[in-house]
Amino acid sequence: MRIYITGAKGQLGRTLMRRLSHHVLFGADLPEVDLTDLAATRSSLLSFRPDLIIHAAAMTDVDGAALNPDLAYRINALGTRNVAVAAEAIGAALLLISTNEVFDGTQTEPYLEFDATNPINPYAKSKLAAENFVRDLINRFYIVRIAWLYGLGGNNFVRKMITRADTDGQLRVVTDEVSSPTYTEDLVIAIEQLMMTGAYGIYHFTNEGACSRFEFAQKILALSGRSHIPIEPITLKDYPRPSTPPRYAPLRNFCGAQLGITLRPWQEALADYLAHEQF
Repeated sequence: MRIYITGAKGQLGRTLMRRLSHHVLFGADLPEVDLTDLAATRSSLLSFRPDLIIHAAAMTDVDGAALNPDLAYRINALGTRNVAVAAEAIGAALLLISTNEVFDGTQTEPYLEFDATNPINPYAKSKLAAENFVRDLINRFYIVRIAWLYGLGGNNFVRKMITRADTDGQLRVVTDEVSSPTYTEDLVIAIEQLMMTGAYGIYHFTNEGACSRFEFAQKILALSGRSHIPIEPITLKDYPRPSTPPRYAPLRNFCGAQLGITLRPWQEALADYLAHEQF
């Protein structure tokens, strides 16, 4: 399969490029390809003519998006529109990477693919706009929602917790933000399984289970040999930030599971990551 991967230099993009190398790949990223430029996007896609586009490029700085919503909409919404328009023109399928933050976090059960979206911050609104462009502009698409992504070589929550623990000798982590961690290695395996099915639609691919940020940090410390580091539970109101995350937004993989596509528990994935990452 010929696969065009946007955001190829990012945490997920690098994993996609490595794990899908048995396909014919083209990795697009700044500065070579600016997806906010429709003409440049069209030209790049026309020259490669992929069967599938995996659109992993995004502005993922959630707090940055709250401070500069226009930039988030330009990159996440209009950039996705450009990719969708070009994909439809050349007859390529599109797989968009989206987020659990399209939900408002008011449920008491993990979110299904069928649940109503209601984003509560600019980043999430820009990503829902991206989803809507894909649904409106292209016939063959997958939307894959993920949460709390981490992977080898990335500047992610796991790395930040370990760095802060080693630097400060203690942690303060919120207990009232709950979701489902996602390991890039497991995510890409699921994506490849999905893209071979042709079963287009919306999917939730996170590692199985849910935890609070505090519980996630506790497990990070325990599995990395840092269980002696004290960790103080706090709440979101004790940790002011520009963006407002959904408080409870774990994702339930219902649709993928019907195809036999499942991801292992988040605890097992985290242990695997820590066994292979360098700190």
